[in-house]
Amino acid sequence: MTTTQYDLSNTLPPHTLTRLAREWLAEDTPNFDPAGLCVGSHEVEARLLCKTPCSVLAGRPFFTAVFTELSCTVEWAHKEGAQLGPDAVAQTAVVRGPARCVLLGERPALNCLARASGIATRCSQLQSIAREAGWHGHVAGTRKTTPGFRLVEKYAMLVGGVSMHRQDLSGMVMLKDNHIWASGSITQAVRDARSVCGFSSKIEVECGSREEGSEAATAGADIVMLDNFKPQELHAAAQLLKEEFPSVLIEASGGVTPDSLPQYLSPHVDIISLGCITQGCPVVDFSLKVQKPVAFPIIFQSQ
Repeated sequence: MTTTQYDLSNTLPPHTLTRLAREWLAEDTPNFDPAGLCVGSHEVEARLLCKTPCSVLAGRPFFTAVFTELSCTVEWAHKEGAQLGPDAVAQTAVVRGPARCVLLGERPALNCLARASGIATRCSQLQSIAREAGWHGHVAGTRKTTPGFRLVEKYAMLVGGVSMHRQDLSGMVMLKDNHIWASGSITQAVRDARSVCGFSSKIEVECGSREEGSEAATAGADIVMLDNFKPQELHAAAQLLKEEFPSVLIEASGGVTPDSLPQYLSPHVDIISLGCITQGCPVVDFSLKVQKPVAFPIIFQSQ
């Protein structure tokens, strides 16, 4: 399941897309482009091919932004969030523009699309597992993202149909074990955090036991994360906390994988976050193939 009923590109500010495209291009070609001399600036057409069957397409806005910056155009054959395949090779888009510009944008654009589509595909698979089991909580990502590439990866989560979780440290207060140890107690950490974040931010506390979860909820935490619990321990602790604090959200995290996800699904768990959405996630194999010009035969007329 993906969020294809929305045009998710509307969540991406145009100036941000332009800035990222320029940064990626500058990183990949900081000086001369000697190979550009070989191909020149004549107009070419290149076909974007997906070679990983049954993948979810994600990252179109980033791919297009790269080529727009190079005065190229992109014509898409599939919508964002579409499942590609099951054919071994699926034509996904056509890029047109000056030869050297198409080739300048090739690698940065493919990197974005491959990474985003890989994440969206995994997210879609995880969401399907949860829904087929009848669970209606939130499968969520984490902040375990690639430095400088977080916007792409978080956007891909949206396309794949899961929650992005918090964007960054400013988006929501999460008090982890190091915060608790440094401040002295869960209660003190929650009190201190609330004094600065006010009413507009939620506070989540990472807890290693049901007792810590109870202390966090009593102190005013909005979300209790039960971290690194075994499935049966998780179910028991989540049920007791929900009975005591019905309005507190319960999140399960730590060591959850696509294979083990069904074991963590519980009516008392509201959120399950997985670092594997971004860490160790396979990419989708895309390639861009410039088409050879068609050679028309020369017909000589007899005199």
